[in-house]
Amino acid sequence: MDVLDRVLDKGLVIAGDIKISLAEVELLTIRIRLIICSLDKAQEVGLDWWKTDPHLSSGQAPLLTENESLREEIEILQHKLAELEEKVVQRPKPMASGEATARRPPSLTGAPARAGAPVRPEVPRGTGAAKLPPK
Repeated sequence: MDVLDRVLDKGLVIAGDIKISLAEVELLTIRIRLIICSLDKAQEVGLDWWKTDPHLSSGQAPLLTENESLREEIEILQHKLAELEEKVVQRPKPMASGEATARRPPSLTGAPARAGAPVRPEVPRGTGAAKLPPK
């Protein structure tokens, strides 16, 4: 009993490798790592996987159920959002009554002037000093 207390208190690690080869070609390797210690010692060295394993932890069941229902709700909301976005893209934007489309004058857009519109003369830029009227 003294030996068991000591092993659980301090911990015991058994490690080994099993290799199966045929004609110097490795076919199978099995690595065995066995740790024997108390739960307190395991937590002390950072081995506490049983706390987060849902099959071993009794307090996780309600959280898992809630998590699953929230995932389903998110999926439903994403589907509805996609349907709404699709409807918005398909429907043309209605124009308010009396609203006209804004147009830029042809001189700003580079488009040719309309027939009958006054034509502004082209003024060369950067050709020298400006001419002032005589005094």
